[in-house]
Parts: sequence; structure tokens; C-alpha cells
Amino acid sequence: MKRNIIAVAMIIAVMGMMVPASVFAADKPKFAIVFKNTGNPYGEKQLQGFKNGIEEQGYEAILRSPELPTAEAQIQIIEQLIAQRVASICIVGNDYDALQPVLTKASKAGIKVFSLDSSVNPASRLTHVNQADSEKIGQTLIKAAYDMTGGKGGEIAILSATSQASNQNIWIDFMKKELAKPQYASLKLVKIAYGDDLRDKSVSETEALLRSYPNLKVIIAPTTVGIAAAAKVITDKNLIGKVLITGLGLPSEMATYIENGACPYMFLWNPIDVGYLGAYVATALVNGKITGAVGEKFSAGRLGNYTITKAPDGGTEVLLGPPFKFDKSNIAEWKNVY
Repeated sequence: MKRNIIAVAMIIAVMGMMVPASVFAADKPKFAIVFKNTGNPYGEKQLQGFKNGIEEQGYEAILRSPELPTAEAQIQIIEQLIAQRVASICIVGNDYDALQPVLTKASKAGIKVFSLDSSVNPASRLTHVNQADSEKIGQTLIKAAYDMTGGKGGEIAILSATSQASNQNIWIDFMKKELAKPQYASLKLVKIAYGDDLRDKSVSETEALLRSYPNLKVIIAPTTVGIAAAAKVITDKNLIGKVLITGLGLPSEMATYIENGACPYMFLWNPIDVGYLGAYVATALVNGKITGAVGEKFSAGRLGNYTITKAPDGGTEVLLGPPFKFDKSNIAEWKNVY
């Protein structure tokens, strides 16, 4: 009997050695990204870029987004990813601090955690993938608003995403600092409204701004959902030329409003590239090529080489590049791209 058991064990062992590697494909590291919420066109492009970058390196990408843009909803997803034993989690934070406990738990489980687009507390991440220099974004948007008034100044408002979104808050802080400069003394920031990156709420907030501030000259929306909603309201209410829109928008969503003059020009980066860069940060962290420290270098596929730098919040970051201006001269080239 013992001989039979030993014989069977030997056969199983030999067969195990003969099993093709593809059977164990599920053991390959999985790289997860968690965006802010579903139904966000910008986010969909970002997720697509991350997926492309992970898969071209031969790995599996897990794309997750909660229905609502809240920290609580993201925490539930992150708990699930910890249970799945993913290799890394790339988080587009809905809250700068509230995610820290669950992200710390993920790190202690051996998962490489970093943020992308909307950062989390440096204590919660190894590094951050940033679209562009935050100060430059703030400066660029205030200058745009000033120029749209013809240099005469007047009342302006900001239509943001959620009040907890770190990227929005950093840009708004830099906008306020820029407004404090003498050359912008004629600009008056009357309100910061929050549309929570939800279309209907962004529309309602825009309408409220117009009712409350009849002398409003420019609305700055540093969020793709907000800028499209605001431009539609201006168009529908026949206010083109009276109240102007600028900010950060997707060419595919904003082409109509740039062409009709509701938004003379706006800025953005390619969200596909942001996600793609995040994919290479993820694999570089997991494969030990980088740890997230200042000065470390890595290759990001078709985007080329990058160096990790110090971030304004005391952590580290990787900058994709400067924001790009979209106006009537070039919007036709880009509206079918993203």
C-alpha cells in the first residue's frame, strides 16, 4: 500500500514538472488602478492608458472605479484588492488623508502603493504621478482668465470637483497665490463652487454662480466634467461672450464650445499618457527598479525616460510634462484623439 502511495506521489510530482508555465499565468503579478468614479470620460482615458502600459509589458491590469467619488467607496475597493494580493495599487485619490489607513494596510501587505493625478498623503504612497507642475497650472489658469477680460479684470469664479480632491486644492491654492500678485489686482475671486465631478451637480453649480453673480466675467473649471458642464450652460443660456469659460478639458468634449466661443481656449494633458506613465511607475516599483526616492530614473516605454523629483507636499513625484493649450487653431486636430 505504501509503495502505491509513493508511486502515485512520484507520478504527480513528475506531471507537475511537465505542466506548461501558462497554467500558472494567474500567479503573474497583477497591477491595479483605482480611479475616482465611474462615468468620467477623463478617467476612462486614464484607465485605458494604464491598461495599455501594463499589458504591453506582459502583465495583467485591474481597473476599478466606485460609482460615487468618495473616499469611503475607494476604501471598499482597496480592501478587495488587498484580499486579491495585487502587486501594486495606483490610487487616484478622492481624499488626501482619509485613505491613509487602508493604503498603509496595503503597504504592510507587501503591495506597492502610489498615487496618480490626484495625490494622497506622502505617508500613504511611495511616489505620485503628476500631470504637470501644479504651480504652473495655477499660474496658467489665472493668466488665461485675466487675458479673457481683456486685461480689465472683473469677477471670476472657480468650479472645482470635490472639496477633498488634492489636485484641485493644490491648483486652487496656487491660483490664489497668483491672484495676490499686483498685476491681477483687478481680478476678484467671488466664489469657489464644487460640482463633485458629477455632470448634473456641475450644471446646477454653474447656474447658481450666474444667478448669484450677474457681473461674473470668467469661470475657471480645473476639471474636465466641470468645464464641459459650465460651457454647456453658457451656450444654452445664450451667454457666449458675456461669461467666458476656461480651465482643463477634454478636446473631444470641448470642441463644440471652443468653436462657438463659449470657451476661447483651455488646457490639458493627454490622460492616456498619464495612465500609461502610471503603468511604468507601477512595474518599476514592483520590479525593484525604483523605490520612489528623489533622483531615481526609469524608462516609461514610448514616453521615454523620467526622473523622480521632490513634490510640493513633501513627498516625491513624477511629472508628465507641461499643460497644452487648445484653441480654435488646433482643436480640430485633437477632438478625435481624446
